[in-house]
Amino acid sequence: MIALYVALAGGLGAVVRFVLDGASRARWAATFPWPTVLINVTGSLLLGLMLGLTLFRGAPTELELIIGTGFCGGYTTFSTASFETVRLLQQRRYGYALVNSLGTTLLAVSAGALGLWLTSI
Repeated sequence: MIALYVALAGGLGAVVRFVLDGASRARWAATFPWPTVLINVTGSLLLGLMLGLTLFRGAPTELELIIGTGFCGGYTTFSTASFETVRLLQQRRYGYALVNSLGTTLLAVSAGALGLWLTSI
């Protein structure tokens, strides 16, 4: 039964990402892929919060599986971030590509650590 919940949460995460990404791109046309950065950073923050809730607050591990593996797995999209970095390189926007790849990684890891820390205090 837990596998079904993980799958449903993954589908929900993908739908939320699709809607948020589309709304962001329609509102702010930019050469830098800000919507993907926003999605990956907020997903990492949520994952850090979920992990912290199970580690420090006694939340059920099933919740971590459903939200962390399911929802966050469907919501975040590091493959898209990689694709967008390659696209920026193909357009010879080397600075943007560097900022996108390193910046997304740094911000996502920091957001995950922030979520973990917030649940530990």
